[in-house]
Amino acid sequence: QVHLVESGGGLVQAGGSLRLSCVASGRTFSRYAMDWFRQAPGKEREFVAGISWSGGITNYAESVKGRFTISRDNAKNTVYLQMNSMKPEDTAVYYCAAGLSIATMTFWGQGTQVTVSS
Repeated sequence: QVHLVESGGGLVQAGGSLRLSCVASGRTFSRYAMDWFRQAPGKEREFVAGISWSGGITNYAESVKGRFTISRDNAKNTVYLQMNSMKPEDTAVYYCAAGLSIATMTFWGQGTQVTVSS
């Protein structure tokens, strides 16, 4: 079992930056791939970024490539999402997730709200 807690959300102006953090419980964090997803009002949850257990492989949605960076610190049981050049369409609840591969998520956090004003 992995318990995930996100933080770092908030209100930012368009063009600004935020860094989300997700802290995982348990000693097996380094075995899991980690993803960030988001869900905007009235829309389905969508994949944002993913990182392999070692950090050697990362994937991004086309909409965030070049603006967002996912990283992890296995010593701190933490995965990060650095968001730059933010746009109003980035407004959503952001969730982190853990799984055995980037494409297979099993455990989910409660989410953190990100709002980008124009």
